[in-house]
Amino acid sequence: MSGTIEQAFVKQFEAEVAEAYQRQGSKLRPTVRSKSGVKGASTIFPRVGKGTAAAKARNGVVPVMNLEYANAECFLQDYYAGEWIDRLDEIKTAIDERSVIANAGAYALGRKTDELIVAALDTATAEASGVGTGLADTDGLTKQKVLMAFEMLGAADVPDDGNRFAVVGWKQWSELLQIDEFARADYVGDDALPWKGTQAKRWLGALWMPHSGLTKAGVLRYCYFYHKTAIGHAVASEVVTDITWHGDRAAHFVNNMMSQGAVMIDPTGVVRMRAKE
Repeated sequence: MSGTIEQAFVKQFEAEVAEAYQRQGSKLRPTVRSKSGVKGASTIFPRVGKGTAAAKARNGVVPVMNLEYANAECFLQDYYAGEWIDRLDEIKTAIDERSVIANAGAYALGRKTDELIVAALDTATAEASGVGTGLADTDGLTKQKVLMAFEMLGAADVPDDGNRFAVVGWKQWSELLQIDEFARADYVGDDALPWKGTQAKRWLGALWMPHSGLTKAGVLRYCYFYHKTAIGHAVASEVVTDITWHGDRAAHFVNNMMSQGAVMIDPTGVVRMRAKE
């Protein structure tokens, strides 16, 4: 019996893992500012403040904007998701079963990607619920909380350029479906109804989606309304797969791994909506 796995199997398995990660591994990565090919243990995301325009006298000096520059440093961590495949099981394993193992590793790393992004979102300071807002944490995700978050982003001059996103828990998604302005075609148009295709839709100039991995503190679920450039996600290594033979176990070890990190770049672009669950 051969002690090495066929190279064609290795290449196909690696391709399946990468494809699975790109397809369903992470829901939040496309909603944030992502940087690939990072070298080193950390990377910098620059943040530029708002400029001010001014008039100038004839033949006078052009006024400068006095932009404020700042940096957000993102530290990267290495993550792994491995699994043993018994050599005799390989003989009996169909391609569909191999895909299950590939998907499991990719999805595990995808959930870790989202976990990193959620941790960055959790450092937000702006609240559209709780003390000082007039909106009680004893309520779920109400239309009033959503509209306050919408107002707060607008008041902070966060661009309404199609790059706003909102992520909520599944309980809060159900609550949104009870809001006419969110769910009825009379308000949002037939092509934007949430039950068409995947559970995501556009509302208030943002793409809304449910997510099971948002932080829950006690009975409160933390939901977020944010702009894509407010959160940074860095990648030193995309998902890669290593397959090695271990004779003492008569099995191959499949190791899926990646190196990534996430950081808050601009807290003014994120508003937290706390909802009772």
